[in-house]
Amino acid sequence: MADKIRVLMVGPDRSVHGGISAVVNELYGAGLDKLVDLKYLGTVKEGSKCKKLIVAAFAYARFLYEIPKCDIVHIHFSSDSSFVRKSFFIKSAYRHKKKIVLHQHGGDFKTYYGKQLGKRGKNRVRHILDMADVFLVLTESWKEYFSNLISSDKIKVFPNGVSTVDYTGIAGNKSESNIVKDYNKIVFLGRICKDKGMDELLEAMDDIHTEIPEAELCIGGIYEDESYRAKINNRKEYVHFLGWISGEEKKRLLEKSGILVLPSYFEGMPVSIIEAMLEQCAVIATSVGGIPEIIDDGIDGVLVPPRNHLAISNAIKEVMCKHDYAISLGKNGKDKVLKNFSVEENVKKLEEIYKKTVTKQ
Repeated sequence: MADKIRVLMVGPDRSVHGGISAVVNELYGAGLDKLVDLKYLGTVKEGSKCKKLIVAAFAYARFLYEIPKCDIVHIHFSSDSSFVRKSFFIKSAYRHKKKIVLHQHGGDFKTYYGKQLGKRGKNRVRHILDMADVFLVLTESWKEYFSNLISSDKIKVFPNGVSTVDYTGIAGNKSESNIVKDYNKIVFLGRICKDKGMDELLEAMDDIHTEIPEAELCIGGIYEDESYRAKINNRKEYVHFLGWISGEEKKRLLEKSGILVLPSYFEGMPVSIIEAMLEQCAVIATSVGGIPEIIDDGIDGVLVPPRNHLAISNAIKEVMCKHDYAISLGKNGKDKVLKNFSVEENVKKLEEIYKKTVTKQ
């Protein structure tokens, strides 16, 4: 049997609470490390600036040690400091004449590139991105955007996925009638900060509570902005902070809950939305980033404009009061995930991408 392709993958530490780590952990869970010889380097951990600097320096030193032994370098990045950090690894891989797969996740790259950089900075970013042999993006709209920066021939659409093995085949043949959803229970999963639309979500819950007192919001996440701790505590009667939840705990929460809301100002392709759709939650999310390429409005989810608490409130109340509509959204959402967002299919595609990249001259 031929030797496995040796892949050196770079991204945030797998323990970090965030989207890229979730994607990487899904790839591991689906067995990517069984298909290829995979080494993973975490370049950042949560903590003080000093700790982050030490982690990044150690990761770069280990990267230099490991790079002669790999066939492909696969680098995950978003924008801002994430891109700046990863640029050192990209340039080093390029100098070592390694095949490079860049994997772009950031929902706010347009702001970073378009508003934060001058002409020289933009030229530098394009030059670094063009070092890629393959450039993976989450959606067709991102492919169109990056085609203005680098050769479109390098760009491949590679959407996020979640494990679907428990929902297909014999193990997945569960009766739909066994699913009982509580449409008074609303869930938010993610970082607790302004950019996630937390102000609008809390205002929407204030409105909903006056009309539907039994409605409750369960927040699973971490405080990126500590000012929200008091805002949430002041609404303890109908807003509950759960802390960061994952694994079976998150699965059980989504199984029971009727609605997931993600009112972000910008996003890439949130794994939490895909997970909630798989559990037949009615998903309500803002029409930003890659979200409109996951959700067909009114069919398998509901799209609302960002920064609009009334739109969020109205959408939640409609779903809560129209159970047939909510059930239809959930069922259609699950069907879409099984068809389009399986991480098991993703790892097969990624292995093929690696094979073609290694053999490409």
